[in-house]
Amino acid sequence: MEDNKCTCEECNCEKDNNSKCNCQEDNKCENKEVKNNEKPKKIKRDKHTDKLNEAYNKISELEDKLLREKAETINYNKRKEQEFERMLKYCNEDLIKDVLPAIDNLERAINMESENDEVKKFIDGVKMVYCNLLNTLEKYEVKLIDGFNKPFDPTYHEAVLTEKKDGVDPGMVIEVLQKGFLYKEKVIRPAMVKVSE
Repeated sequence: MEDNKCTCEECNCEKDNNSKCNCQEDNKCENKEVKNNEKPKKIKRDKHTDKLNEAYNKISELEDKLLREKAETINYNKRKEQEFERMLKYCNEDLIKDVLPAIDNLERAINMESENDEVKKFIDGVKMVYCNLLNTLEKYEVKLIDGFNKPFDPTYHEAVLTEKKDGVDPGMVIEVLQKGFLYKEKVIRPAMVKVSE
């Protein structure tokens, strides 16, 4: 009689051909012995499983692509919306820039001095037109840049002349040669100024 070891991993009992397994799991031992004598079966790949996996992968790729395209569309729409808002905000900028030289000419006419009564009346009429025009521009958020006796700021001022002046700190605006204008916090024309050295 040959001694056989039980193939049951739980007990590792010994039995001979006539005796029963000590762990009382004969069926387990016998089944395992039969299985050990069999050749391992090859796992067959099912064509349907392969196609299904392929379909899942394709769906994943398409979902990723869809999400990316959706994000790109959202970003594009945001950019367009911001650009549109900016265009609406500054839509009158070109018109205002074209009106500024006329304001400069009105100022020059107002600064003319004359002893003639008729010319003085004419200048008074020009002053009224000038004031009305400035009031209208203010309604559309156009403001004068105030620079006289203030430190030079390259954001708002354009220095065209420098001059030494007693009692004035260097870098101060001592004269405004041409007025500057802001349109909704945006400088549409810097003030041309003379700066102290």
